[in-house]
Order: sequence, then C-alpha cells, then structure tokens
Amino acid sequence: MFDTFVMVDWSAATVPRSGRDSIWICWHAPDGERLANPPTRHAAKGLLGEWLAVATARGERVLLGFDFPFGYPQGFAARLRLPGPPWRAIWDEIARLIKDDENNDNNRFDVAAAFNERVSGGPFPFWGCPAAPPRACLGSKHHRSHEQNGLAERRLIDEYMRGAQPCWKLLGAGSVGGQVLTGLPIVRALRDDPRWRDRARIWPCETGLRPPEDGTIVMAEVYPSLWAVSPVAGEPKDAAQVRVVARFFAERDRASGNRRATPARLGGRSEPGRRPSQRPAASNTAVRRACTRRSAAVRPIRSARGCGDAWAPGNPSEAVPGSPRTETWSPISARSSRRRHQSGCWRCARRR
Repeated sequence: MFDTFVMVDWSAATVPRSGRDSIWICWHAPDGERLANPPTRHAAKGLLGEWLAVATARGERVLLGFDFPFGYPQGFAARLRLPGPPWRAIWDEIARLIKDDENNDNNRFDVAAAFNERVSGGPFPFWGCPAAPPRACLGSKHHRSHEQNGLAERRLIDEYMRGAQPCWKLLGAGSVGGQVLTGLPIVRALRDDPRWRDRARIWPCETGLRPPEDGTIVMAEVYPSLWAVSPVAGEPKDAAQVRVVARFFAERDRASGNRRATPARLGGRSEPGRRPSQRPAASNTAVRRACTRRSAAVRPIRSARGCGDAWAPGNPSEAVPGSPRTETWSPISARSSRRRHQSGCWRCARRR
C-alpha cells in the first residue's frame, strides 16, 4: 500500500535540543533508511518537506506518523464556538494563535490560557505551566474538574492505551499537551503544502476508518510506546522507537502483499478473500479485544488514534464531518465507553 514509512517523535522543547527528549525522524524508504535528529521544530518541518518533495516526485506513497494526538475529547470545538468540522476547526485555530520561532521559543502556555478563558472563564480544561509568569486562567496543578465542567479528561481511544496522558496536560512527565499545540500547526502546514495538498490526507479525519485510496501522503497519529524497543549502546529511546515503528509498518505492508489496509489494520489479522470495501470498519469491540491480546504482533492495532471527537458505532445521522461514507459512526461519551470497556475486559474485571 505504501512505499515509504516515516515516523516522527515530537518535542515541545523551548530551546534547540538534540539527543534525548528531542525530535527524532525515521525515514524508511525503498532506497534505504535515514535517521535524523533536527534540533528545532522549524528544522524538522523543513526536512520533512524536502524529503516529501523527493518522494512525491518519484511517485511514492508515504505513510507519515506523528506521536501526538491529532485531536481533543468530544465537545472542545463546540465550547470554543468554532464552525466547521471539529478536528479541522481546532487545527486552524491553534495554527492561528501559536507563535513558534526558529529557536523553539513559543507561546503554548498563553494559548492554553486563552482557550481556558474561552471555554470556562477559569483554569479549565488545560493545566500545567511554570510558576512564573502567573496566568489567571492556567494553573500549575491538575484542576480535577472534568466531571463537573463537561469535557472528558481523555479521548475515547486513550481509555484503551496504557500510559496515555491527557492532551490537556502541558507540563511535567508525559506532558503531551505541549506537543499537540506545537505539533498540529506543523502537520497542518505539511498537509496543506501546495506541492501535494490535493494528494495528502489525514487518517482517519479525511479518509474514514478504512483504506485511504486517494492519498499519496497519508498522515496519521501513532503511539510508539506500544512497541518494546532495545536501543543500541548510547542511542536514545526515542530514536529506537521511531526506527522500530517505521520498520514494523514497512514489514507488515510487505507481508500483506501490498493489500489495502488502514494503519490500524496493519497491527491486526488479515481477512483473506475479502476486498477492502467488504471488510467491516473498526469498532469498540475490536479495540476492546485488542486490550486483551498479549502478543506483540497484535498489540499495535491500537497505534492509530482518532482525531477530533470520540466516535463509535451508532446513529447513522451523526456522520464524521468531512469524511466520506462514515454513516455508521456517531459520537459517544468517554464515560460510556469506559463502562462498556470495563464490562468486557478481563483486566478491568480483575481490578474490580
């Protein structure tokens, strides 16, 4: 299905940084593999743009994965009063507000505080920031107020992934929120690059939960922590992760004989004798079953996470905005999904 597989480990660092806790890119192509460690987000964007230009000129199909959420829990766009498809409206608004210069200096904490003010008039839903300067609408500690304020702490898919951090968290260990605010403008810029914007797609926001058939470049969210890695001597774990994940997808693609498959299906079982259009879309049941499987070959089915609001099978009238043939998907609350998951998961039953 793809010729080139690219995995990106992102960083929200405020200064140029190399080595541990910095940006790592693995480019796994037919002509070889490259590992890069650009010191800034600006440099990473430029490097990815250069490599994508060469790949598209050769007619290669590229899967480009980023290790941060492509969206927020259901209802965030509505609370910001943003029109249009929720995922794209949020991307556009973040890109409009974020300032991120060539040396990684950025205003992500100010943007989060502004979002909080618009959503709640106080320090909700984002949290985590330096003590100085003080911000009236952004606190340094968790507010513990998701239940009463009507926005879930985690997305639907995050409930099924061990160790997944909430995208509202901006500071501290696992603070993926800063990566989202600094990363989405880069993904948006790459997706809308005039050199290939008619051939680029965001999975699953623009493709639906099925094989992306019309995209030369498919960008998706991945979760590298699902894979166990063994870095070589002196190699940062982040570098090993992007290399392992890129090779995994490339090997699965080759093993499938280039059958059409979504990033989620690359971690699951094949269905011989059935065309892609005949295969059922992913469901909560498939994700729940993935939670109970222990083999390394199956676990990566959970690697491709959704963008925007949480979706699950339901009302045909509630289709994913901007996604063709998504009439079998409707919004579902994370709380309801969690209850449904716990009722069918042996791990949750054992904890009870």
